[in-house]
This record gives sequence, structure tokens and C-alpha cells, in this order.
Amino acid sequence: MTQRKKGVITFKGNPVTLLGPELKTGMAAPDFKVVDNGLQPVTLADSNGKVRLIAVVPSLDTAVCDTMTRKFNEEAAKLTGNVVVYTISLDLPFAQKRWCGNAGIEKVQTLSDYQDRSFGLNYGLLIDELKLLARAVLVVDGGGQIAYQEIVKEVTAEPDYAAALAATRALL
Repeated sequence: MTQRKKGVITFKGNPVTLLGPELKTGMAAPDFKVVDNGLQPVTLADSNGKVRLIAVVPSLDTAVCDTMTRKFNEEAAKLTGNVVVYTISLDLPFAQKRWCGNAGIEKVQTLSDYQDRSFGLNYGLLIDELKLLARAVLVVDGGGQIAYQEIVKEVTAEPDYAAALAATRALL
């Protein structure tokens, strides 16, 4: 049975329910299966040995998600070393590809969880009421441990970019 967590986050001030487990730093990051813009499968295991900065957004076609992805794209260009930056949403891969092309996103790989919602359910970030992903940022080390996690309390707010980037740089 899927775990239900009420009141962890809000959407426009109203409490919503997250589906899936509660993850904590130091835990093993669950695997997932999402697809890239070419409909090819991508799993966490595909980037073993690399530091993963994972930005999670409800939809790239909204202002805060747009800002967040552009900011991480800009910062990703400054990261040196063995790091990959993902943005995961439930947007269709075709929409992600169009959005990235229009926005000039080249350093962040957008991934879609639309097929199985395995990322959202495995990471406890699927919003039951909206069937969208909660806004979050995770950093997973090369060995697959969660080194940093922020589940943004209000879905319409931005994350703490500096903390996420500091956690990423600390692993490089």
C-alpha cells in the first residue's frame, strides 16, 4: 500500500497529500525509470559514480518551474567534475524538448515521469490531488546515497538554490 503524507506541503496555501515514502539524507536513493526527450529510458543507475543534482518541478510551463530550471542550467555550467543535473516533471517529453529548445537549456537534462510515475512514487513526491510532482531538490552522491534533500513547503515557492549547490559542490 502506498504511503500517504498529508500536510507536508501546500499548494497555494492549501495542504495536499504526497504519495510514497518519506526519504531522509543518508538513505539509499531509490531507483526510478523515467524517459528522456527522445523517449529513451533513464534510471538512477545509469549515472552511478556521478553526483546527481535532481530538480523536481510540477510543470516546465509555469513561471517558478521555468525560473528554477533556468537557474540550475546557469549554475550547472559552473559545476566542474563528475556531475549530472536532471530536471524531472510529469510534462510529456515532447513538451520538455520544445521548452528546452525555446529556453536554450543545454546543461540540464529534462526527464519525464509520465509513464509509470516511478520517480514520484519512489521518492514520495507525487501530489495525490493534482497528479503532479511536488517541487523538490535532491543531491545523490556517486554511491547512490541521498546527500541533500529539500521538499519545498509551498509548491509555488522557489527552492534554496545556494544550499543545493553547496551540497553538490561538497561532493565534487
